[in-house]
Amino acid sequence: MTIDATAVDTAAATAHPGLPARGRSAEDLLGELHALTARDLPTRGGRTAAYVYDTGRPEVREAAERAYLAMMEVNGLDPTAFPSIVALERQVVGATAARLGGDDATPGIFTSGGTESIILAVKAARDARPEIAEPEIVVPVTAHAAFHKAGAYLRVKVVPVPVDPRTFRADPAATDAACTVNTVLVVASAPSYAHGVIDPVAEIAARASARGIACHVDACVGGWLLPWLAEAGAQVPAFDLSVPGVTSLSCDLHKFGYAPKGASVLLFRDEALRLHAYYACAAWPGYTVVNSTIQSSKGAGPLAGAWATLQAVGADGYRELGRAALAATRRLIAGVAAIDGLVVLGEPEATLVAIGADPDAPLDLFALADEARERGFFLQPQLALGGLPANLHLTLTGVSEGGVEDLLAVLRESADAVRALGPAQVPAELVALLGQVDLTALDNASFAALLPATGLRLDGPASEATPTDGGGAVGGARMAPINRLLDALPVATREALVTRFLSALYSPHLGG
Repeated sequence: MTIDATAVDTAAATAHPGLPARGRSAEDLLGELHALTARDLPTRGGRTAAYVYDTGRPEVREAAERAYLAMMEVNGLDPTAFPSIVALERQVVGATAARLGGDDATPGIFTSGGTESIILAVKAARDARPEIAEPEIVVPVTAHAAFHKAGAYLRVKVVPVPVDPRTFRADPAATDAACTVNTVLVVASAPSYAHGVIDPVAEIAARASARGIACHVDACVGGWLLPWLAEAGAQVPAFDLSVPGVTSLSCDLHKFGYAPKGASVLLFRDEALRLHAYYACAAWPGYTVVNSTIQSSKGAGPLAGAWATLQAVGADGYRELGRAALAATRRLIAGVAAIDGLVVLGEPEATLVAIGADPDAPLDLFALADEARERGFFLQPQLALGGLPANLHLTLTGVSEGGVEDLLAVLRESADAVRALGPAQVPAELVALLGQVDLTALDNASFAALLPATGLRLDGPASEATPTDGGGAVGGARMAPINRLLDALPVATREALVTRFLSALYSPHLGG
């Protein structure tokens, strides 16, 4: 019997779509990756005002990349098998704690990101109060969505509290009033992602402490940045572990620490609370499991990359990056004030800025975002919620100072381009239609067929017609129609729509 090798190869390729019959070269693979990422937002240069953080220092990136690759195969599952991860984590956690009101003995955990840090903080607070059968956490309505995710995953009730509609800061009295005998944690942001303002941490923490309730400060975006801004002359209120009553704090190093993605630190005031974040299981016949994070097996690359970045930048480097980001932010705020129809919401205390529409001369912000993207800058749309207005989010980093004048020019040009359009308009019948459709009952094909009614183009390549997290679009499609629609929908319908979209995006009906 003879075997046709060609037939075998063809059969193998057919049986395993996406898996080649023979291995491909690294050069070939990297070429395909380059082609696939050609339509992605740029990750360097400061023109993507969300998602990415760039030092503008290629030597720092090289150090992080080499360290990341050197530790890529080290498994963080067992620190007794790989003691290098203990040494690196102690250094990274210690350096973070020293900047945030602690010292090298402050207990902490290195995690994969802010969401994991927040989930573990909620878990620790919940498990520290086992006598409470129906635990609750009290959060300002501006708190990061990760707290709602933690509530959903951990079966903890999330109690949102309105913020001051002018300053966008949490209200300590309202937060205190929302606490009950079931409250295991109250939350403050330093700063809030949406508006870049710092909640009154000291008062919120003091009120929580008086009730015997833990207080978590979400400093994921600002924790590593704010101390450097203070050194550069910014007025930064106390927010860290030095504040009495603060029991835990999260700080992402892959944001203003400029480390590779997958790097966050969760700090605790005492060891007892950190123990409640851990998980152990001996109730199976395999190896005894003990985890400090949600993940079990995990590559040590992000930890090594974070360690290398901190070492490569150093205090002087972070001081200069903080100064540059602060200077860019101040210039942006002043420049926006001179553009008719645009306003800065609140008084940003970090380098995160929310640009809103002047209520006396409103512009279509979502159309403005499309115009800005065509001119080379990505601004992140944020939807209205509970009386808080829709806006465009910008995160300014250490490289933004060199491009802030270009950004302001693009904002002026984009505002001029959309001014004649007036405020955003959404067909009432479309809102009513989506209110009647059970989106969960649709399959991916049916949902893809429905999408054109929302204003989303599906006649071009999938890469030109698909929205991304935060309202952008792969390939530069105009997203104003879908963002206007989302802004007009109730929260529950928004969530159902984007969830159904995510499912369809990874299917052949939208994914191409």
